Amino acid sequence: MTYSKYVVVGAGLAGSATAWQLAARGQEVMLLEQQERPAGGRGSSHGSSRIFRYPYPSRMYVQLVKRASFLWRELEADSGENLLTKTGGLDYGNVRNPHHLAQILEEEGISHELVSKSEAMSRWPQFVFDTDVLWQPEAAAIDAESAVKSMVDLAVKYGAGFRTGWKVQQISRTATGFLVQNRAGEVIEAERLVVAAGGWLPEILDNPTLPRHFVQSLPQVQVRQGQIYHFPYAAGMKEWPSFVHKNEAIQTYGLQGGRDADFRGLKVAEFNVGKVFPSASHQDGLIDPEDRQRIVDYVVKHLPGVAPEPYAETTCIFTNTQNEDFILERFQNLTIASPCSGHGAKFAPLIGDLVATLSTAPDEDSGRAAVPEAFLASRTGAAAL
Repeated sequence: MTYSKYVVVGAGLAGSATAWQLAARGQEVMLLEQQERPAGGRGSSHGSSRIFRYPYPSRMYVQLVKRASFLWRELEADSGENLLTKTGGLDYGNVRNPHHLAQILEEEGISHELVSKSEAMSRWPQFVFDTDVLWQPEAAAIDAESAVKSMVDLAVKYGAGFRTGWKVQQISRTATGFLVQNRAGEVIEAERLVVAAGGWLPEILDNPTLPRHFVQSLPQVQVRQGQIYHFPYAAGMKEWPSFVHKNEAIQTYGLQGGRDADFRGLKVAEFNVGKVFPSASHQDGLIDPEDRQRIVDYVVKHLPGVAPEPYAETTCIFTNTQNEDFILERFQNLTIASPCSGHGAKFAPLIGDLVATLSTAPDEDSGRAAVPEAFLASRTGAAAL
């Protein structure tokens, strides 16, 4: 049997960030990943293309993005890796409400510009806009996979243990902590446990030895298999800002596809659409033809800067709460970290910092005081996206 004061289950963006922050604080930590490599294709943190953006209809989230941006720069400096590539970003559509977003950015002192529909069509002819447009020049593309690798490497540098191919089979409570066992019968004893398992969270929490009243107090999560498509750039249209477009008919986002699709196409997807599964273990990786056609029709109508036939497509797991807020909560020596609902990647290093503070605090109350109330089980919640 192996012992570690902290065991972190899941080496995606949230788990690797937590292990990095715990190890950097001098804590003894073991990071466990069920896939053979961190940020593998079955989880939510794979690939090189996620959106870093400031606009939110919630001031709380805008303030958190500001905090996260400093930690991204720290991570890049410590790792020597370029993890964010500035692209600029566009927000539009009457449901997205760019004027409201601009008001919040103005109050928070974040650079932005409101552009009329006609001027936006002239500046970005690869789009067809249906409203005025919010331009945010600091938006960027996150290399999620490289970020995970960088945080794991730093965690190990600071003394953390790291094991891959380690699928948690059973968790048992003891008088002093937990016993975590894998399918091969290996056991790690932990004083404190952090579960950052993404789409596998429901099956891990479905464990009779965990404190039931605490587990039942957590917001219900829905595991959905999203679908992502890459469309080839038209000639001369390779410089693309990221975008978030929401109207009554459809809600979409897109950004440069990066190395996921050989740097030659735009990544486009719908928000929160796809099959629902009990957990990520049930994903099938199959594309829904109706979803594909819906996105192709969208591209024909709204994105003239790409050819309307996807040359690559894939699925990705999204773990959602009803109000799209995150879950960061602790009971005694058990901490749950689920920065989910399709918008958690931009906060990764900050999530690690918050969860490390939450889990290392001498008592629950002092730890929970460091976490935004919206992420706690007792929260009232806010519309995230």
